[in-house]
Amino acid sequence: MEKYAKTKLDANGRIVIPAEWRKALDMQAGQTIALKLEDTEIRVYTMWEAIRRAQELSRPWPSEDGRSWVDELIAERRAEAEREERE
Repeated sequence: MEKYAKTKLDANGRIVIPAEWRKALDMQAGQTIALKLEDTEIRVYTMWEAIRRAQELSRPWPSEDGRSWVDELIAERRAEAEREERE
């Protein structure tokens, strides 16, 4: 598969991702994708890849009490839901 492709930006700001690349990345029509502006480049990610990268970035930093940030977030959301139920 080629690493570079040439395409045009249309009047509405849309670009076409080559079919071979969409197939390799398992991208489907209508699927939400994530874009990242990095210096002078636009990076395109599937949402699953964006989530995987976010998880990878947060993994090395445990919370102060040694629990994961995910556990912290879940605990906060559960406490918030309990408060809302009481109100």
